[in-house]
Amino acid sequence: MIKKLRYLLFFLCGALLFAQSTVSPPVTLPVSFKAHFKQTITNDQKKQIIYRGKIDFSTPNHFKWRYSAPTKKEVCTDGVKLRVVDHDLEQVSNYMIDKGLDLPAILKSAKPHRKSVYVAKYQGKSYTIQVNNRQELSRIAYKDDLDNTVLIVFSKMRYGKKKIPTTQMKCGFPDTYDRIGE
Repeated sequence: MIKKLRYLLFFLCGALLFAQSTVSPPVTLPVSFKAHFKQTITNDQKKQIIYRGKIDFSTPNHFKWRYSAPTKKEVCTDGVKLRVVDHDLEQVSNYMIDKGLDLPAILKSAKPHRKSVYVAKYQGKSYTIQVNNRQELSRIAYKDDLDNTVLIVFSKMRYGKKKIPTTQMKCGFPDTYDRIGE
């Protein structure tokens, strides 16, 4: 009887360890990160536009997207205000946003789908999130408000333990650029 109990206990411990090793830990966001990105937007006619550049993120919800192709522009937001600096057009546009990419909130709602892949539902949208083997963000896919499929692939990801200074998260531009909205 003791031999059977030992065997059963051994079996249950092994099964528990196996189950824990196959369940992915939740997706967590660092205090900040910097990465390269490739953003592919596909419309319902399967036409694509591909953007490339670099991104900086700093908590709570500051983003700075520096696009290098196919056009040169910067998009900066603090989650409330959005500034778009189009260097090709020499134009700056300012907006108040009511719904932006609230990455911390999206990741907080993410549930494991399969190994390294999570699905999140946030503000009526579904997001598919993929992490690399170090549990760092590597891809996000979703449908935007115009029903386009958006895929953002991150590379050269560097997680940080400190906030990026707010001054570095702002879009810079010459005084000669035209301004829309302030």
